[in-house]
Amino acid sequence: MKSLRIHAFGNPSHAELEHTTLASPGQGQVSVRIEAASVNPLDLKMLAGHMQQVFPVTLPYTLGTDLAGVVEQVGPGVDRFKPGDRVVGRVEPTAGGAFAQAALIPAQALSPMPADMSFEQAAALPTAAGTAWLALFGAGRLQVGQRVLVHAAAGGVGSFAVQFAKQAGAHVIATASARNLGLARELGADEAIDYQRQDFSTVVRDVDLVLDTVGGDTLERSWQVLAASGAIVSTVDFAIEARGGRPGSFVFFNHDAGTLDRVLQRFSEKQLQIVLDTIHPLDDARAALEQVAGGHARGKVIVRAAR
Repeated sequence: MKSLRIHAFGNPSHAELEHTTLASPGQGQVSVRIEAASVNPLDLKMLAGHMQQVFPVTLPYTLGTDLAGVVEQVGPGVDRFKPGDRVVGRVEPTAGGAFAQAALIPAQALSPMPADMSFEQAAALPTAAGTAWLALFGAGRLQVGQRVLVHAAAGGVGSFAVQFAKQAGAHVIATASARNLGLARELGADEAIDYQRQDFSTVVRDVDLVLDTVGGDTLERSWQVLAASGAIVSTVDFAIEARGGRPGSFVFFNHDAGTLDRVLQRFSEKQLQIVLDTIHPLDDARAALEQVAGGHARGKVIVRAAR
């Protein structure tokens, strides 16, 4: 089978498509024929070697965590799935393996796909939707009626966060580029601000929760718009701390199949829009990494496994 691997840390040019083999599933494992995978910022950090202290890997390493596909074999102790089942899930970053034609994954990390969901839509969900859910309802403790500011609202995490926050009864303020303001409103934003033309910190006030997916100056200015009891949850600044009695939290997503099941249920109930940007074939997966590295992707960038 084909796998996108690295033998040294670096940039997307270090990723090479190679022929590899896959072992039979062990206790509690499932082998999945991968149909689609999605690119996350974490994949670029793993590629660069920036996560070795958190997620140490041994080279060569197959990139990718989020995948959707079809069960091919089940290992001992697996009774939830059978060959032919359509599934979606996330492999641990230390294991990797989503940018390939097949992977081994613990059965407990998989969820069944709705019948009307495409593999591309499913692959977009695990990390991005899970992170948005955790940031809003875990660290952020979002409540009905609160004012929420979502940065990069057209991105992977942001596009889900806008929808989840609106559905939870919040007043949603979104920042996005001019071309994505309409999308932000379509997803449920009550207010949409063009961050390229307007400084959000001059027009937004009394925000109860900020979801920061950008960091840097955007994060710094976000403190200015918080209400006295407001809080910031960042997905990029692990060193964020409370300021002036207002909490600042870093969230890093650990896969939870239960959360993914809830997200999939929303899709089944026609309450979730999944925004896809570009779909790259596995043979051109390096281009998918380069696109995400360049920033400004609209929703999720997908890698489609080739046969």
